[in-house]
Amino acid sequence: MTDGKPVVFIIDDDASVREGLEDLFQSIGVAALTFGSPGEFLQSERPNAPGCIVLDVRLPGQSGLEFQRQLAEVDIHLPIIFISGHGDIPMSVQAMKSGAIEFLTKPLHEQRLLDAVQAGLESDRARRVEALAVGELRSRYESLTPREREVFALVITGRPNKQIAAALELSEMTVKVHRSQLTRKMHAKSVIDLARMADKLGISPARA
Repeated sequence: MTDGKPVVFIIDDDASVREGLEDLFQSIGVAALTFGSPGEFLQSERPNAPGCIVLDVRLPGQSGLEFQRQLAEVDIHLPIIFISGHGDIPMSVQAMKSGAIEFLTKPLHEQRLLDAVQAGLESDRARRVEALAVGELRSRYESLTPREREVFALVITGRPNKQIAAALELSEMTVKVHRSQLTRKMHAKSVIDLARMADKLGISPARA
């Protein structure tokens, strides 16, 4: 499955729960992959598509909350919907504080679960679009020369070319050339455009 269709990853040690959830999601046209443990999930080849995880909070060996932290550590940012057979309020609070979409107790209310999954898939779809855009911006920025990057960091402060030239000990004409080049390479239409790009890339304005 590499066609980009959304997929739900079901992680639960109870085979009957996995099968029931898989049937539920497939009934509304959403692909589902099932795993009996977090380890199985991590070792699997996951499709390049929007997704979310339906995760049992109580698993043998490793709790769902521990796995939630592990996913963040290995840079997997799929939205998580926790399911639990126990009304553990402190656990649900911790899960939500750590970024879970929802915390549902068994027996599951199907519509609440489906709503949570749709919210999770939309969230991941938006994250993937943003990550793609930032990746493209990063490539553009990396195409700049070291001097163009220096000029970039000063341009986004709103300073005129004359001040930038003085700060970098360049002629004003040279700054104009660098500024024109970096604006073209970054596909920017204005200083505001460049400032927004810098913000997304985590680039701080120069203080010089």
